[in-house]
Amino acid sequence: MSDQVGTVTWISGPVVRAKGSRHVGMLELVEVGVDRLVGEVIGLKGDQMTVQVYEETSGMQTGAPIYGTGLPLSVELGPGLIQSIYDGVQRPLPLIEQAMGSFISRGARFDPINREKKWKYTPKVKVGDEVKGGDILGVAMETDTFEHRVMLNPDDSGTITWVASAGEYTVNDPIAKLKMGKEEKTVTMLQRWPVRRARPFVSRRGANVPLITGQRILDTFFPVAKGGAAGIPGPFGSGKTVTQHSIAKWADADIIVYIGCGERGNEMTEVLQEFPHLIDPRSGRPLM
Repeated sequence: MSDQVGTVTWISGPVVRAKGSRHVGMLELVEVGVDRLVGEVIGLKGDQMTVQVYEETSGMQTGAPIYGTGLPLSVELGPGLIQSIYDGVQRPLPLIEQAMGSFISRGARFDPINREKKWKYTPKVKVGDEVKGGDILGVAMETDTFEHRVMLNPDDSGTITWVASAGEYTVNDPIAKLKMGKEEKTVTMLQRWPVRRARPFVSRRGANVPLITGQRILDTFFPVAKGGAAGIPGPFGSGKTVTQHSIAKWADADIIVYIGCGERGNEMTEVLQEFPHLIDPRSGRPLM
């Protein structure tokens, strides 16, 4: 259980101020109020902290406790990630709907990635291999057609001392052991990564292969490169989101990650209703 690190003294919408511990860090994940709402420390001045709360604060009163976690706001990475639907703080909406119905209660908590489901895993390293951050340890079949590559945490490096045999494992089961200096670390398929920290990379590939969007006007006059970025400017009602949906449905891409930031609810609903009925041209099966 997290320790209390402060007491709310001021509330203005999603921003809360509190007095308490001087040991709270900037960008630390905190839990606000009796419902333990998700929040992030965005300001520190002496013993006063300013917290951005990522849930509805209606009804909260001064004097409410704030609990520290000692961790930055992070997300979970691993097999199962691309098959789910999340809100902005990585709460799995399908699980919340099963438990609570269509309306999310404040402070709802569920594991973003299923801890019980087993994935078919095949190792790609052997005992004695020297590995560094980003190296592929093995692959897990996330769907019948998608291969999830399990990579070593970017901050780790060392020598493989044990490798799990091919089989089915949960995201918390050990898949390898790594000797790092004098200590040995157990590696699983699950990683936690701070949202404010960019994932490191060795090099960037040139964006010189066209992405076929399936929209002839775009492919002819406004081509997009694989690995590139494109913007769709326009006024209200001009069809920006409809165009985005069309590209998502018909583009020559293996995976579509749809982030509906600021989208209308009915437009998000339309995406979720249409996508499960589309057929994957490679496998001949529904996309979801």
